[in-house]
Amino acid sequence: MAALVSTLKCYPWVLPQNPTSGLSYKQPRLLPVSSLQRQDELTATASSSASTSSLNPFSTLSSLFTHELLPNFTSEDFLGVLQRQKSSDSVMSLYEWASDQPNFVHTSDIYEEILQQLGTLGDFDSMKRVLHDMKRSGCEINQGNFLVFVESYVKLNYFDEAVGVLTFMEEEFGLKPDTYTYNFLLNVLVDGNKLKLVESVHADMNTRGIKPDVSTFNILIKALCKAHQIKPAISMMEEMKKYGVVPDERTFTTLMQGFIEDGNMEGALKIKDKMAKVGCPFTNITINVLIHGFCKHGEVEKALSFIQEMAEEGFRPDKYTFNTLVNGLCKAGHVKHALEILDLMLQEGFDPDIFAYNTLISGLCKSGEIEDALEVLNLMVLRNCFPNTVTYNTLISTMCKENRVEEATKLALGLSEKGLLPDVCTFNSLIDGLCASGNHRIAMELFRDMKIKGCPPDEFTYNILIDSFCNRGRLEEALDLLREMESKGCARNVITYNTLIDGLCKNRRIKEAEEIFDQMELQGVSRNLRTFNSLIDGLCKHNRVDEGVILMDQMILEGLKPDKFTYNSLLTHYCRDGNIKKAADIVQVMTSNGCEPDAVTYGTLISGLCKAGRVEIASRLLRTIQLKGFVPAPQAYNPIIQALYRKQRLKEGMRLFREMESGNPPDAITYKIVFRGLCSGGGPIAEALDFAIEMTDKGYIPEFSSFSMLAEGLCALSMEDELVKLVGLVMTKAKFSERDIYGNGLSENPEISGCDGEF
Repeated sequence: MAALVSTLKCYPWVLPQNPTSGLSYKQPRLLPVSSLQRQDELTATASSSASTSSLNPFSTLSSLFTHELLPNFTSEDFLGVLQRQKSSDSVMSLYEWASDQPNFVHTSDIYEEILQQLGTLGDFDSMKRVLHDMKRSGCEINQGNFLVFVESYVKLNYFDEAVGVLTFMEEEFGLKPDTYTYNFLLNVLVDGNKLKLVESVHADMNTRGIKPDVSTFNILIKALCKAHQIKPAISMMEEMKKYGVVPDERTFTTLMQGFIEDGNMEGALKIKDKMAKVGCPFTNITINVLIHGFCKHGEVEKALSFIQEMAEEGFRPDKYTFNTLVNGLCKAGHVKHALEILDLMLQEGFDPDIFAYNTLISGLCKSGEIEDALEVLNLMVLRNCFPNTVTYNTLISTMCKENRVEEATKLALGLSEKGLLPDVCTFNSLIDGLCASGNHRIAMELFRDMKIKGCPPDEFTYNILIDSFCNRGRLEEALDLLREMESKGCARNVITYNTLIDGLCKNRRIKEAEEIFDQMELQGVSRNLRTFNSLIDGLCKHNRVDEGVILMDQMILEGLKPDKFTYNSLLTHYCRDGNIKKAADIVQVMTSNGCEPDAVTYGTLISGLCKAGRVEIASRLLRTIQLKGFVPAPQAYNPIIQALYRKQRLKEGMRLFREMESGNPPDAITYKIVFRGLCSGGGPIAEALDFAIEMTDKGYIPEFSSFSMLAEGLCALSMEDELVKLVGLVMTKAKFSERDIYGNGLSENPEISGCDGEF
């Protein structure tokens, strides 16, 4: 405990300044395991016999005893064989065979085991038959036997049948349910979230005059808390004293958990104060519930402060405390500090559970610390906490995202050696990683392999591959996968259809995109904003803008609000066609509908105005968006600069270019426009030369045609030396080899013999 307190005091708000990821730990303790040698021998013999005869379900016993029981055969021996049965037929055959043996009598333990086995297998008719056999044999039947029925029904979600067990036990066997029976039934109904049935059973309990105890009230309070009815839950606690029942620790902690689930930590702490006021002693359970609450709400600082406060009152953190802290710190993003707590936990002799390890590995993966995550994986194995599929899937998924697909594949291949099978999440991560890294062929091989190995692909698998095919323009393969999804009964979601519609539109296969669009409605898949935007954009690019407008009206009728992408598609079409009035109308509608134009919108409109020769209006629009607080992108400047240079307005073009440098910097297109304008505009050659040097220094290589014009101008003015220096600078920046330079018309002696050579 002192170690934890001293560690906590190192935190600025309880967290250490310089956490380390080093993990110190003790060797795992070896627990002695006792063996039931006789039962192992029976099991081995039974297994061997079962493998040689599948026709006789009770060949296991007949191989051991032929037709008569061995003298030293006990009920424990029979139980050992019984527990190995896998079907209700084999259980019943074994039961009947043993019943026929003259020297064998079924004990209550055997009957209970048979009921448990049949209940797990859902054979309720056979269970009732065995129960009647118990009655006839004179074996005592108790309420516990009927609770097996309740538990078995609930596991199969037969909640009404579980409630009916009360009537069954009373009418057919004369056993009246007591408080414990009702509590058991109420509890499983609450856990199954069947709150209406809880109300009904509780009413029946009151009608029968069955007196509730503290467990009854605790279960009912849990039900109210689950229904987020905290005030009625508190009122129920107050009513307990009317029945002579005193609230216990579980009563208070159940209410605390109710407040925590409702996001009210203050209310949970008030319950703790009330608990102390009435003198109800609390254990680590209460403190851990509150620590969990702080961590659940991301208040790890308060959790650690609370631990310090409780430590002064004698609280000693247990395994649950440490696990909760590790989870809380990871979820709050303090993964390195979680490692500190893990290290301390191990020093205190506690082993983290698999949830804590998995949360820690997940946190390390999210922060890009894969090597540390692998170290934690090794620690898990060393501490005899065996990783599960979730553990490996987290690592595999992260490795794939980090383009470490080969390592991820090796990790996945080793799962079977560890007794685990890769699931659909494992395959999806690998397939996604392979597609992202360009290994599409291997991804498809893995896709086929997962089907062969009995792991059916889900919609995410298909979506990854459909997206991969669409991005590469291989639409036939993508459509084949859609048809395969349909034939396999695999759910198609909106992502599936959106990917195909977008891919078809980009490849100008609009009719097929429209067919997929219509198919969505027939399949009951709701179309979203991206669905409409992809098709509207495709229609506009296919010069079917009127249909695009109609489609926009349809999306509004379906409750979807057009966004900037919707409007920009229409705007781009009108600007490309030179219909500035329509374009301006779109911007006005866009604004009136509460959709603020963005840089793309303004850039598109400015480009359209410049193409229509309305440079002055485009310039005024540029100033307007600047007054609105926008920092125009190069896409807004470039069309105006290009129009100005075409009109030989070189100074204005250069002024705009210099203006850009104080906001969004010029891009490659801007430099290309200005350089071409200077070289072809008849301006001063020196200015063009200086600009060529400037753009090259910035990492932008002049294009050949404009450079040729500059070279001709420099040669005409006998400025060959300046040209040679410029060529050398360009070649260096472009990382051309000597062979590239000399192979393109430049002599080994760095002099230009004429200006007709190619650059």
